Amino acid sequence: MNAEREQLKISYARLFDTTAEILFRHDPLGINFKYNTDEYHPEVGTILPRLESATSEKEVLQIIHEELIEWFDENMAGPKEKYADSATEIWSAWQKFKAGD
Repeated sequence: MNAEREQLKISYARLFDTTAEILFRHDPLGINFKYNTDEYHPEVGTILPRLESATSEKEVLQIIHEELIEWFDENMAGPKEKYADSATEIWSAWQKFKAGD
């Protein structure tokens, strides 16, 4: 799994770190303890490949929510709405990545 994550970091360059930073900053799961900045890396590793099929911010929101339910559970993930700010930022970062910025 770590080898796959390292390959994703290479494939997605800065987008991997940006997406992890967004989730860490918004911390929708309450797992940010200020020192564990890689806490969302596993989840980012499953979110990024799915962005390839996303055509809207709404779909990114759905992807994030589904992946965090998969990694944790529905109770811990909570309602989809709490991921809205993260989805907005990740959608923007994804658009920049696709444009080559």
